[in-house]
Amino acid sequence: MTLTQIILTLFLLFALSRVMLRYKSGEVSFRSLLFWTGIFGLAIISVLFPDITSEVANKAGITRGVDAVVYTSIALLFYLVFRLYVYLEDIRHDITSIIGKISMKEETSHGRKKTSKN
Repeated sequence: MTLTQIILTLFLLFALSRVMLRYKSGEVSFRSLLFWTGIFGLAIISVLFPDITSEVANKAGITRGVDAVVYTSIALLFYLVFRLYVYLEDIRHDITSIIGKISMKEETSHGRKKTSKN
């Protein structure tokens, strides 16, 4: 086992432990736990047994295993960025809606105060 494999494996195990701790604290859903456990598990297997990625790549018509890993990683990152974008847009919409409701409430309450004094 090379030094790089050891370092990457330790980092991936650390990342996996963070996911598990967040699941235990309720910050991460079970679905997310399964997703990230799968991602980090596959990454650990790829680091410890790099020949597996070469075999999978060859079956997919890609010459090198590392190329297959890079292509898959980029596709996954694009998907995750898209999910994050959709989530942020939903939050932006919710914030806009809440601000509108608050301002309508304040406008209504200020209007009542003015009419009650007259």
